[in-house]
Amino acid sequence: MITLYGFALSNYYNKTKLTLLEKGIPFNEEVVRPSQDAAVLKRSPLGKIPFIKTDGGYLSESQAILEYLEDTYPDRPLYPSNPFERAKCREFIQHLELNVELVARRIYGEALFGTPVSQEIKDEVRQKVEAGLEGVMRLARFSPYALGENFTAADIVAWLHLGLIAMATQKIYGENLVAAHVPGIADYFKQMESRPFVKQVAEGRDAAIQAFFAQK
Repeated sequence: MITLYGFALSNYYNKTKLTLLEKGIPFNEEVVRPSQDAAVLKRSPLGKIPFIKTDGGYLSESQAILEYLEDTYPDRPLYPSNPFERAKCREFIQHLELNVELVARRIYGEALFGTPVSQEIKDEVRQKVEAGLEGVMRLARFSPYALGENFTAADIVAWLHLGLIAMATQKIYGENLVAAHVPGIADYFKQMESRPFVKQVAEGRDAAIQAFFAQK
């Protein structure tokens, strides 16, 4: 039995959880926050979440976890079987996480928690996020799913990250940059949110957000 460690405020935790659910893999959850405690560092080298416990030991970094689960539990594949299409799925994920989400993260402090971000950072982030989203559209279709007819790992990543980026950019710039650069994204989100496990993960995330702000 796999154990998933982390908490539902993290999109990367939710990425891992949704992967487990969509692949039908039994798992337990244990709430762990990022930490520099020795007990956490033994399981996750930088104390980050998520990480999982497997029969072979602990594994961190959400993308490494996703691909481990794909290799170990192949019955419900989340990657195309064709090697080139499989690589294109990985390309999409890497582009979205490194060139869009990681950039947008610099404005999350203000968008989510009210921690001020300088105008210089906002301007730089906007330019890079817009360029990244234009790149997304060179790789994706969003008709009906991110890469075409079939639900893949790309959709898990796209649904989580693009939704958060849409919210953050609307709040910071007064414009939803995802909607501005990704035609049909509203229909795509509706398509995704009709999936039972997506609904389940969204409900867990929303409950975690409410609990977090209730403690403030």
